[in-house]
Amino acid sequence: MVKQMKILEMKNLVKSYPIGDQEQVVLKGINLSVDRGDYLSVLGPSGSGKSTLMNIIGCLDVPTDGSYFLSGEPIKNRTETELAVIRNKEIGFIFQQFQLLPRLTALKNVELPLIYAQVPEKKRHEQAQQILERVGLADRMHHRPNQLSGGQQQRVAIARALVTEPTLLLADEPTGALDQNTGHQILKLFSSLHEEGKTIVMITHDAEVAKNGSRVVRIVDGNLTEEVPHA
Repeated sequence: MVKQMKILEMKNLVKSYPIGDQEQVVLKGINLSVDRGDYLSVLGPSGSGKSTLMNIIGCLDVPTDGSYFLSGEPIKNRTETELAVIRNKEIGFIFQQFQLLPRLTALKNVELPLIYAQVPEKKRHEQAQQILERVGLADRMHHRPNQLSGGQQQRVAIARALVTEPTLLLADEPTGALDQNTGHQILKLFSSLHEEGKTIVMITHDAEVAKNGSRVVRIVDGNLTEEVPHA
């Protein structure tokens, strides 16, 4: 039997912040692994620690103690420059509020990560076009964000996350700014990407949204537990 590659692995991970002469422990001994091709939902209410966990998964922050491995490489003690390279290469970010640059077209927004990766202009233009076609926006690639619906803007954001062919897609409340019907369409796109073999970690406070993942873990007061699937 072929051993599945672990994309993400956390062992006894702790994150704390000093507050005056006290220390606030936000993540309390997190143990988590995500294999290649997993679709993991991290479910938790506001203040549960899920945003801190997301920041560490996305290499936007580092643990205080314990270990975090991404694609088998340790993340602790990396410089900010090294973390920036890892983020660009390994992780495709998808945010609740899309985070598109308003003056750029959909195509130019999707090209941005490839510019940072120093991909030649012609190649990045072709890659951005292809991925926008993949998410159903072939006829909208020259529109700016204010000319697009919320669902279309989120599709641009997903295309931008996909264009570098990252190891991991990290989605923070990806349907939070959308109406129910549009949110459902975005979740169908996520399911399609998962079926293609993409590895997805989705952060959400919505139990119904979380059910779209193939696995669900719940975070409460900095503690993580895995939900047992219903029979």
